[in-house]
Order: sequence, then C-alpha cells, then structure tokens
Amino acid sequence: MSLPYYLGCPGWGDAGWRGSLFPDDLPSTRFLAGYAQVFNTVEGNTTFYAWPQADTVRRWADEMPAGFRFCAKVPRDISHAPDLRPLLDGLDVFEALLAPLGERVTPLWLQLPANFGPPRMAELVAVFQRVSRPLALEVRHPAFFARGEEERGLNRLLRDHGVERICLDTRALFSSRSADPAVIEAQTRKPRLPVRPTAFSEQPQLRFVGHPELEANDHFLQPWLAKVAEWLEAGLTPHVYLHMADNRFAPLLARRFHQLLAERLPGLPALTGWPEARATQLDFLAD
Repeated sequence: MSLPYYLGCPGWGDAGWRGSLFPDDLPSTRFLAGYAQVFNTVEGNTTFYAWPQADTVRRWADEMPAGFRFCAKVPRDISHAPDLRPLLDGLDVFEALLAPLGERVTPLWLQLPANFGPPRMAELVAVFQRVSRPLALEVRHPAFFARGEEERGLNRLLRDHGVERICLDTRALFSSRSADPAVIEAQTRKPRLPVRPTAFSEQPQLRFVGHPELEANDHFLQPWLAKVAEWLEAGLTPHVYLHMADNRFAPLLARRFHQLLAERLPGLPALTGWPEARATQLDFLAD
C-alpha cells in the first residue's frame, strides 16, 4: 500500500479481528503479517508493557514491510520512573534492542504519566539529547494544557529539539453515555484533556479514541480530517491511530477515517488489502 500518510491501530494482534480484518482461521503468529497487508503503521503498545525478546524483534523485522512504521513506546519502567535521568542507559539498551527494525521505528514514543509536570523539564532535555531516533512525546499533566508559560516552555523545547507532541483526542469517547463495561473502563483509564493539534516535526502524530457507535465519530473526526488534509498539502507526513473502547472495531474506524479523508482529497490512494466481504459484515455488526 502506498499512502501519503501513515494509518493504523493500537496494536496488531487483537483476536477479535478474526472474521473481520483477519480470516477466521488465521493463527496468531500471522497477525502482524495480516495487519501489515492493510495498514502501514502501528501504535507499539506492546513495548510499553514489556520488553520484547531479541528473537521476537528479529521476527517482527522479518514480517514488517520495509516502509512500515512501528511507533514503539518506551517501556513504562523507564517512562514512569521518578526520574528519567538515571535510566538513560536503559534507553540506549532499548534502542539497541530495536536495531533490527531499522527506520521502521520512526518515531519512538515517550508516553509520560500525569504526574510528570513542569518541574521535571530538565529530565526531558537529557532524554532528547540522548535518544538517537526521531522522538514523539505524549504529556498528561494539566499544566501542559493550560496555555500558560509551562505549556509554552514545553512547546519551545519540543520545537527546538525536533520532537513531536502527540495529539491525543478522547472527546468522542467521553461523549458516550454507554453502559458497556468496555466503554466505562476506557473512560476510566483514558485522560480527558484539551486537544492540541500541533506539528513540530515532519511527522505530526494523532491518537483518536472513538465513540463506540461508528457513525457517531464522524462529527469528532471532521476537524481532524481538515487538519490531516492541511498537513498533507503542506508536505508533512502525518501518523493517524484510531482507537475504540472495544478495539475489535478499531480497524473499521481507521477504514472510515481514510474513506472520509479521500472525500476531501480526491486522488488519495485507496486502502488496499482490505478483505471486503468481511468488512461488509463488520459494517453490519457496528450499526
């Protein structure tokens, strides 16, 4: 698939995608290969929760196409530590572990907890000076969304170092009044913060967490469709990751995003590799 931007989901191995994105009988060992036939990037949650084994990384390298992008998250035992600076050697080890993936790890993601606030900015400087790969940062402390000097200082730091600020949008999720346990759990875990559609590098990053009813997302997607189109017309290469409370339907939301974007940008290549018969069935289930 040759798209002018990167489109994907949070992870590639959801067993609930069997019968929709994947054939019913596809073994889990082939999920990555099947996913990469449709999408050209993935949000690398797997490395956030556990360090992969070296042989696992080599297998990923064999299965990921050359142009694929794996936004590997820095492991949480580093990103959520009380101080990042004593763990800089761990960052070196993590980067070395991912070396077989080459440029497919672009950018590396550093997802910080809500208690990482402005007094810890010196830690970010140390990380930015140490990491050798392109980097994107997600912050969750309220001060970084208050439009005050703390946020301006963060933005200046990111711009000066060429580090992208990840745009997280959970408005569609929190607009739902569903009693579905998956929705309630997602609303409990995900942050509810103002949206910052920034682009401090050539590859702006968007994480959109959707409403459980597929078509209810259209209203919330419209500003992002305009922004992504603007980025593309400016020569940037955005990354767009679509989540849902029940990620069984995340690929369908990603597919819908691309269809709506194509309406704004005639001539945008089609999302190839999609199993159309199963997609039609999933459309029915999501109604």
